[in-house]
Amino acid sequence: MTWEVLSPLLWQATLETLLMVVPAALVAQLLGIALGVLLTLTRPGGLKPQAVLNRVLDAVVNVGRSLPFIILLVLLIPLTRLLTGTSIGSTAAIVPLTIAAIPFVARLVDGALRDVPHGVTEAARAMGATTPQVIGKVLLPEARPALIHSFTVMVVSLIGYSAMAGAIGGGGLGDLAIRYGYQRFETGVMVATVVVLLLLVQGVQWAGDAAARSTDHR
Repeated sequence: MTWEVLSPLLWQATLETLLMVVPAALVAQLLGIALGVLLTLTRPGGLKPQAVLNRVLDAVVNVGRSLPFIILLVLLIPLTRLLTGTSIGSTAAIVPLTIAAIPFVARLVDGALRDVPHGVTEAARAMGATTPQVIGKVLLPEARPALIHSFTVMVVSLIGYSAMAGAIGGGGLGDLAIRYGYQRFETGVMVATVVVLLLLVQGVQWAGDAAARSTDHR
């Protein structure tokens, strides 16, 4: 396949991959932070310890993280079709990508918040700060570099998941690699898609590391 033929296909596939990854990453980050905060608050020794709720949330997160993404894609086909009207294409792939990322983000956020020194939150509470104020003005700001790192890891994972979604009709670079690189034995197409995926991952990682360094004032 010549470059003149490949370049528009590669460009279109890259746009489809971004269409899948960006909305899924933003929604998953918001919901994952909320779930991670709940895990931290309700754990023993947390600001609002709730043993039963914490165990339930912990189990939900563990189950969500343990499911292989390819199985989750199939399990969520009815929900995906209900929300998007179809179970194939880049738009449909946003649903399983988002749901797969939420428990992943929640666990990373929980770990980041637990690393905030206990004395910092205790000092805030001693000064009369309410629980929402402790969360919004102490925990999240103190954990910002770690949260940015978690967001970076999640986006990199979603890029890999999006390639997997392409194998079952999700579009994007994975679909291009399967349809042209594998099924039609076009080695150049396979190499080109791998290079673009590597560039995307490296770009995200570089931007995430730079953002984390700029917010780390320790």
